[in-house]
Amino acid sequence: MSRPLKVMLVAAEASGDALGAGLAGALKARLGPKVTFVGVGGPRMAEQGVRSPFDIAELSILGWIEGLKAYGLVKRRVSDTVALAVAEKPDAVVLIDSWGFTIRVAKALKTALPGVPLIKYVGPQVWASRLGRAKTLAASVDHLLALYAFDAPWFEREGLPTTVVGSQALHVDFGEADPAAWRALRGIATDARLLLVLPGSRPSEIRLMTPVYEAAIAQLKAADPALEVAVVAAGTVADDVTGRVAGWPFRAHLVAEREKYAAMRAATVALATSGTVSTELALAGAPMVIAYRFQPLSYAIMKPFFTGKYATLFNHAADSEIAPELIQNDATPEKLAAAVGRLLADPEARRVQAERQTAALELMGREGRDPSEIAAEAILRVIAGHTS
Repeated sequence: MSRPLKVMLVAAEASGDALGAGLAGALKARLGPKVTFVGVGGPRMAEQGVRSPFDIAELSILGWIEGLKAYGLVKRRVSDTVALAVAEKPDAVVLIDSWGFTIRVAKALKTALPGVPLIKYVGPQVWASRLGRAKTLAASVDHLLALYAFDAPWFEREGLPTTVVGSQALHVDFGEADPAAWRALRGIATDARLLLVLPGSRPSEIRLMTPVYEAAIAQLKAADPALEVAVVAAGTVADDVTGRVAGWPFRAHLVAEREKYAAMRAATVALATSGTVSTELALAGAPMVIAYRFQPLSYAIMKPFFTGKYATLFNHAADSEIAPELIQNDATPEKLAAAVGRLLADPEARRVQAERQTAALELMGREGRDPSEIAAEAILRVIAGHTS
């Protein structure tokens, strides 16, 4: 009897941890005991049997300046990851999202384990910035699992075989998300206007965005004291968010990760830090305003590399600013309060925006198969191709 297939999964932040766990589950469903896992990940992947040699929370870094400050740590963790791969000798390595970390691992593994197929799961958003990363990735890995059809051409023209698997965010199950029950549990009246704030899942996002959101909400509360406010505390930054919100001079309901989908459906309007959460909010039917801030020096360095018109995926897919985007110098309390206030005050504007968001999701491939299953099939094809 041949030994079980050994797949190494590497994820460096919460979103990648979720993707890795879904992929591991899909491979187990197909192969049962004929597949084992090693790698780097968080609590979701640990449930699937991936024992990480270090806590990935320390790698949740965004921005060039932040990256430079953490360079020594990242370099050590890349070495740790490569050492694990060399010791375990997997049949394939899947590098999930987290461009800065995983591209370093990929380059090191090309030398350390030249015969092992390297698969990148989620490519860099080269349509938005730094087109050159497509060529870099093509030289560093053997296959790409892309989330959206509009991603693939950028990499295929560089000679990188690409499989479009779809986004897990488009397959969120809202079946058990009961907005009425959630409001009742929190003592929020059914006709009360509710602003749901989603400050992010990275420490840098919480540090930069929560003060801006606090000031914007203070303006909204001054205009409408009855406005209800809820804040999602993502698992990786829950303690940080909880501590900051506790100091706000107005009441805000804290929302745990497990109840965020019910809160999304219960929201009148959402105010969200740019990221995958915008897709989830669109699925929930919540009209939203999107904001983002980088550390100023990081933004000054990065700005010349931004080539896309929009930061939000469904805006990009529709080639239209369906959800207002307020980025960097536009992400002020005054502008955020004005944009959110317009939606709160206008039911028809909310209805139209929610409908346009839903239509844009169709352009992103909402009706496709489960992405984890497609990704599992693609990985097995790549392994079989290398074996033969």
